[in-house]
Amino acid sequence: MAAISPDVFKAYDIRGIYGRDLDADAAEQIGRGFARVIAKQEGKPVSELRLGLGRDMRLTAPEMAAAYRVGMLHEGARVEDAGMVGTEMLYYLVGSRELDGGLMCTASHNPKAYTGAKLVGRGALALSGDGGIGEIRDMIAAGELEHAAPDAPAGQRDSERLDIYGEFHEAALRFIEPGAIRPLEVVVDGGNGMAGPMVGPLLERLGLRLHEAYWTPDGNFPDHEPNPMLPENREFVMAEVVRRGADLGIAWDGDADRCFFIDDRGAFVDGDFLTALLAEALLKKYPPPPTQTILYDVRASRAVADTVTAAGGRALVNRVGHAFFKRRMREEGGIFGGEVSGHYYFRDFYCADSGTLPALLMLELLSASDAPLSELIGRYRARYFISGEINSEVADPAAKLEQIASRYADARQDRLDGVSIDYEDWHFNVRPSNTEPLLRLCLESVRSREHMEAKRDEVLALIRA
Repeated sequence: MAAISPDVFKAYDIRGIYGRDLDADAAEQIGRGFARVIAKQEGKPVSELRLGLGRDMRLTAPEMAAAYRVGMLHEGARVEDAGMVGTEMLYYLVGSRELDGGLMCTASHNPKAYTGAKLVGRGALALSGDGGIGEIRDMIAAGELEHAAPDAPAGQRDSERLDIYGEFHEAALRFIEPGAIRPLEVVVDGGNGMAGPMVGPLLERLGLRLHEAYWTPDGNFPDHEPNPMLPENREFVMAEVVRRGADLGIAWDGDADRCFFIDDRGAFVDGDFLTALLAEALLKKYPPPPTQTILYDVRASRAVADTVTAAGGRALVNRVGHAFFKRRMREEGGIFGGEVSGHYYFRDFYCADSGTLPALLMLELLSASDAPLSELIGRYRARYFISGEINSEVADPAAKLEQIASRYADARQDRLDGVSIDYEDWHFNVRPSNTEPLLRLCLESVRSREHMEAKRDEVLALIRA
């Protein structure tokens, strides 16, 4: 490939279509650039670095991961290669072995044609567009990484293959009391991604009545795309929960670092309501003193802050994005963080996001409760009326945000991420997409669904005018 488009370097990862935007040559350059960035962060020569590597089940992942490995090795780093794993297993590898950093070859929830990488430093702290990814982009644009000579003699370059499944599973089980799990009936949808091998063995050990769907990794995604955020991709698991009379449905995205829940009535559980429920459960596991901190994102329902406060915790609002959550959790000592998009972060898992731990914690919560999930979530649905995230294409997002701020000048306002408008009985956040000319609206009323819909339409009319 003659050139690598700067557009593949996103705010939180590297992502593009294989063959058009990214190929093995690009991956080797990215691997080299990544090693240099981590060496700079760590303040030591590349030859002293220990870097982790993992890949998902995509058809191009073996080739791309091999090229990332070559790039890191040619710079002189030692590579510890976990093979085909879920993304959080790469985080576990980096955190548990105190590696200098790690690269996960994945395109997450994107369609079949995509490839990419998620990059982390020491402690599994994510690199971002402003913190490392942009430096790699600039090195590539300047031609610094093309056909670079290895910095270390061949004999000093080293790569080790690892199998971390067993130890990862044992570490995950320590977050719950396995013997307390009842034989719940659970429908699971792996989307032909990494959930099957990563989470499946744990669920089998818990004595559940499992109904597995699309559980075998397959980069062709023959059943549906691995993105449960899209309603059409969760239709099956919702219908199957109802058909079987199951207690719960769980679906994962492609690299299995996000999980999504379906209640016993076949209804999708919104991420902010799930954050509130998990926060309440975790505050019981980590009782004060001191007061424990929970993070939530700017899009979330007031259900999160209200629930955390009522449970004796401290709720802090945060910017959207895993790099921002992981850094803030370290700064604040937060025990848990949740995003509307289904990313859930845990202090005792290197402040990293996991698709395994929320599933285990939800099973533990339901096993200890006399109420079904629909009833536990029902208290939020009856009080907090949310719009969900609604996208609008806008020619000048920055100018539109200023127009919104001016229109609602009498409200409390915040510019942490986009613009947040806050009234006593309703509020909303509008934030620009990092990759497209879009504005994303999330709005909530605590008065009624009708009030929410009226205000939603009012704000959308302004955005789309």
